[in-house]
Amino acid sequence: MSKIGSIDVGEFPLLLAPMEDVSDPPFRALCKEQGADVVFTEFISSEGLIRDAAKSVMKLDIYEKERPVGIQIFGANLESMLQSVEIVEASGPDIIDINFGCPVKKVVSKGAGAGILKDIDLMVSLTKAMVKHTNLPITVKTRLGWDENSIKIVEVAERLQDVGCKAISIHGRTRAQMYKGDANWAPIAEVKSNPRMHIPVFGNGDVDTPERAMEMRDKYGLDGAMIGRASIGYPWFFREVKHYFETGNHLSPPTMQERVDAARRHLQMAIDWKGEKLGVFETRRHYTNYFKGIPNFKEFRTKMVTSDDADSVFAVFEEALELFHDFQFV
Repeated sequence: MSKIGSIDVGEFPLLLAPMEDVSDPPFRALCKEQGADVVFTEFISSEGLIRDAAKSVMKLDIYEKERPVGIQIFGANLESMLQSVEIVEASGPDIIDINFGCPVKKVVSKGAGAGILKDIDLMVSLTKAMVKHTNLPITVKTRLGWDENSIKIVEVAERLQDVGCKAISIHGRTRAQMYKGDANWAPIAEVKSNPRMHIPVFGNGDVDTPERAMEMRDKYGLDGAMIGRASIGYPWFFREVKHYFETGNHLSPPTMQERVDAARRHLQMAIDWKGEKLGVFETRRHYTNYFKGIPNFKEFRTKMVTSDDADSVFAVFEEALELFHDFQFV
């Protein structure tokens, strides 16, 4: 049984990864319903929180039904990070997660995200200061290292644990790889098998089938799987993994009716949360996966991602449902 601080997250929990413009409250709600054990917010800039930037503050919205929920923050300035912890605490999350893994240039260039992998001492001292500054469990998400010549993740994880980090999620790529090539889980398994480690070690990167999740659990011996890209537009991935763990069989994919219902709810929740314009715009990235595998669907998908008003998108859902109601997904 894995625990993050005093929070029981179950046997081999499935965690929804923090993803920019993806893991917002509507999407987290859908993933939670489909079996995600722990969900994380999009990453939030500590500098943005302190300046009261509207986009950063909005990302603090969390809802009772998604617990346990972690708010993820990034930054490289100690003072800003400590101030942001106080702002985050006021939103009442269960966990505060520090992003030491984002490979995007605009984040890295400030020494934040994966940029901090060049300065492990700073990474450790920031974590230590944040642990002391809050009673909430502090967790860390990071990568294997800056590049393949600087992979010291076994030592890094142990040092983070020693200053009070309560769990670590490790993406099996270096910063230099970005999202290219295959994720390498072997160094994550080394972290887990270090006899001094006692906090949960979660794996991340390329968990895109139930078999891969099982491999992460059984072959690599990790404590849980953090799932990102496989869930975009496909919140059912969590229930499919759990079904496979329980039965060894693949669950039938969701029907067209289920997909349209989910897309409709997703869009409505997004509009309720951030208004029609943003709601319509930011839900678009999910439609390709919601309706993946349907032949001759291109015109419907095009309408879904180019319509600017909600009524038009809802109408396309209905039209697609009528035409493809009996389509058998495989």
